[in-house]
Amino acid sequence: MIQIQLIADLKKCINEAKTTGKSIGFVPTMGYLHEGHMSLANQAREENDFVVMSIFVNPAQFGPNEDLDKYPRDLNRDIKMAKEAGVDLLFFPQVNEMYPQDGGITIRAGAQANVLCGASRPGHFDGVLKVVTKLFHLVEPTRVYFGQKDAQQLAIIETLVRDYNFPLEVRRVPTVREFDGLAKSSRNVFLSEQDRKEAPSIHQAIQLGLEHYKEHQNVDEAKKVTKQHIENSTSGNIDYVELLSYPNLTNDISSNSSVILAVAVFFEKARLIDNMMLNNKGE
Repeated sequence: MIQIQLIADLKKCINEAKTTGKSIGFVPTMGYLHEGHMSLANQAREENDFVVMSIFVNPAQFGPNEDLDKYPRDLNRDIKMAKEAGVDLLFFPQVNEMYPQDGGITIRAGAQANVLCGASRPGHFDGVLKVVTKLFHLVEPTRVYFGQKDAQQLAIIETLVRDYNFPLEVRRVPTVREFDGLAKSSRNVFLSEQDRKEAPSIHQAIQLGLEHYKEHQNVDEAKKVTKQHIENSTSGNIDYVELLSYPNLTNDISSNSSVILAVAVFFEKARLIDNMMLNNKGE
């Protein structure tokens, strides 16, 4: 596996791969890899000739009171896991390599960023679009892989790629879960023993809410069922429970709409998100 920190070296490798006609699969991450990331890498490996993974804890998507410094990091472990997943090139730049200058030009996410996580994290998705735009230009991937656990991020990136004609395909990869249903997340390491016992109730609540929605087609009642299960089964504080159209992320839900039931819950030292989607066939 090639290990690179400098953009110039990355571009040389990408040019070599493209010159030989190789398709490039790209998995952007913030590191502290887990099985969810590995599922992205595995699918990229299956569908492409050359797999690139990036590890970059992007300061542009963290607010002033958020956990940038506390975000878990373990580069040596990440390198080992990336090798095991068959990654061909691992790119792990420093901040001054990615952002050496600031000319004042910004990218702003649209209305999709005003709900769910974006409602309480102003500017977060602007920072996400900043880094993925740069990475897409550097890696020039054929296909890029994102997990459905970060469904709002996925929807916004799909919109960016569609509206600005990025020459790549966004591939959605299903959420990877623990044996008890808890969505894999780098932040799970911050859960106390009791919080970890309670956290699977989030997924259970979403399942109950979606089943209620499938049967009754009532958004408010489905959200109420979801909230009640979380409140009765955990000591966490609910940030939001929302049922929206997907990927537009609006309250305008028609009979032909795919929908997402998304939840965020604060525990003592971690904020967990999870979701499930329902297509217009009820699947």
